[in-house]
Amino acid sequence: MPGRAIGNSLLLILTLFIAGLWAFPIYWAIITSMKPEQDVIASTTFIPRVFDFSSYYFALFQTNLPTWYMNSLVTSISVTVIVILISMMCAYALSQIVFAGRRVLYFVILASFMVPSQALIISQFVLMQKLGLINTLSGIVLPQLIVPVVVIVYKQFFDSVPRELREAAKLDGCGEFQILFRLYLPLNWGITTALAIITYIMAWNAFLWPFLVSNSENTMTVTVGITQVDDAFGIKYARDMAVAILAAMPVAVAYLLFQKRVTQALMLSSGIKG
Repeated sequence: MPGRAIGNSLLLILTLFIAGLWAFPIYWAIITSMKPEQDVIASTTFIPRVFDFSSYYFALFQTNLPTWYMNSLVTSISVTVIVILISMMCAYALSQIVFAGRRVLYFVILASFMVPSQALIISQFVLMQKLGLINTLSGIVLPQLIVPVVVIVYKQFFDSVPRELREAAKLDGCGEFQILFRLYLPLNWGITTALAIITYIMAWNAFLWPFLVSNSENTMTVTVGITQVDDAFGIKYARDMAVAILAAMPVAVAYLLFQKRVTQALMLSSGIKG
């Protein structure tokens, strides 16, 4: 029908317009990082007059960006692996094992959503200081290990698994860890993949806590380290943009590679009923 075709065309145009508005700041950051500094200040052209990659050379070889990359990689992977393991085991116990205080523990996990993470910053900092973990990667990792939403998503999945499956495994002599990792885990690889990627991105992008607990460039993550890139002659916009793009690139590439997997897993997890 003509009316439907016109409606679809208008919707497509609106979608492209919104997508262009969303992508324009990214495009502007990229072209700014490829301009000579004098062109950044003197002109506002949408296409660089000349392509200058000296800002990327500066970011890669004249800053501690490789060290910050490595710190972010170590802390993000550590947070992701530990959060997934702890949350999975906690959710399995809450869902499948009967023990005293199980319901109370679950309500405590739900209630933790009411406490903003910023409210715990001071107590966490004092604790890390007493443990001697200031300016260490362990000090960055530990406070990020409690992620209640991961526990809840896993519990919803475990609640949906027929209990007869676990009982049959118990009759075959399987222990709880065998049931969890050999039986339940293969059933929820999609959810685990999605949660792992999302947790990794959150850990990589974390700024406030790593900023507070690290004041040495050797232990800074990339999100904190890029704030230390300065120049004795004032702000260098091209350099700052180049450093910011390099800092965001690993997360962007990871999301693009696993986008379909994340979307499918999130759709699956949202359809699980407890």
